[in-house]
Amino acid sequence: MKKIHIVAGLLMAGAVLLFVITSTDFGTYYTFAEAELLEDERNIKIIGQLSKDKEMVYNPEIDPNRFTFYMTDEEGDERMVVLLSEKPQDFEMSEQLVLTGRFRDGIFVAREMLMKCPSKYQDDEIFVRSEI
Repeated sequence: MKKIHIVAGLLMAGAVLLFVITSTDFGTYYTFAEAELLEDERNIKIIGQLSKDKEMVYNPEIDPNRFTFYMTDEEGDERMVVLLSEKPQDFEMSEQLVLTGRFRDGIFVAREMLMKCPSKYQDDEIFVRSEI
């Protein structure tokens, strides 16, 4: 094999490896308290559960891309969340939520949400992303 073929193969393998590393989400999950300290940083992820006893507000006539609810993180801290998307179907049935967003003025503003829903046969996940 010629040297040029070996070099080209190594460059291609390096490019593929670089693509995989940069496109994979190795994100760390934070609590609300930690996320609030990183208010001006990049988007962060928080895992928690829907606070079903608190008010949920969705008025599609006024703003179809704004859904407000409360979530409790893994440390037990409950905060208001504004999802910049429509209210997902069967939202109240979700067992766990993974929100991606950032804090603004004491409120967590989420652009993406992954819902883990109960299922009789397998785990279902529903992904919601803001189009804004």
